Amino acid sequence: MNVVTLLPSATEVVYALGVEPVGVSHECDYPPEAAAKPSMNRSRVNPEASSAEINEQVVEAERTGGVYEIDVAALDAADPDLVVTQGICDVCAVDEILVERAVDGIDANPEILASDPHCLADLYDDVRRIGAATGREARAAELVESLQSRVAAVEERAALASERPRVAVLDWMEPPMVAGHWVPELVDIAGGEYGLADPGERSRPREFAEVAEYDPEVLVAAPCGFDLDRTTRNAGELTDREAWGDIAAVRDGRVHAMDGNHYMNRPGPRLVDTLEHLAGLLHPDLFDRPPADVASPLSAPAARR
Repeated sequence: MNVVTLLPSATEVVYALGVEPVGVSHECDYPPEAAAKPSMNRSRVNPEASSAEINEQVVEAERTGGVYEIDVAALDAADPDLVVTQGICDVCAVDEILVERAVDGIDANPEILASDPHCLADLYDDVRRIGAATGREARAAELVESLQSRVAAVEERAALASERPRVAVLDWMEPPMVAGHWVPELVDIAGGEYGLADPGERSRPREFAEVAEYDPEVLVAAPCGFDLDRTTRNAGELTDREAWGDIAAVRDGRVHAMDGNHYMNRPGPRLVDTLEHLAGLLHPDLFDRPPADVASPLSAPAARR
């Protein structure tokens, strides 16, 4: 079966099920061998720009035809039987409508499976649906059982915590965007309170004053598409704000940068890794701290000389 995956989380799912895709998106980089697969699309946004510049480019791209373009010739050459795409966010990855238009221009007539997760239950359902579409039902069931077992272990241990800190997770820094979808659920399971968004609610921009008023005791910056180093380099987009020093998490040294690209913003099997890492940030007395390449303290960047 020829499988094309057009979002990183789906690529991770198919590899976890023992299926090697014939084509992926330009952002698919895990497992590492995925990066060597033919890319089926390209972005009209410069990923190396600042948060504010990327936001402006996205707005302009959406006004003039969309953020992504599918390489129809590459898709035709892949001769797909199944294309896994998404419906969650047309800024994050190629959406289902764009795929349908591209498929009309190729010889193959693949099944199109759209992933639209907003919570852990949706992730489990995606694994099962992709498993059924690829003939890997048994492996999918095993994977879901393993993920659920790990989630239950975190929840059981987090219940032993003596306090549940107020938590804010930002998946964009300029403008500030409070993470929604699965993040409120993960924070709750990890032993925190998440008062800025309800479980399943979409991420949306907020005034930073709203975040400061909430006064999080733990703040995690995990911008969508940014790795840990890039988030750290761009820390000034948060720390230069007037109200920054008034936040409890800042005063107490509980502000963290996290690799949002690989963890917080990618709803594949490693979302459970994200849960375990969050638990380590919220309750380091009960859980292991995340590895240094996953999360690190976030502070104001040093002044340039």
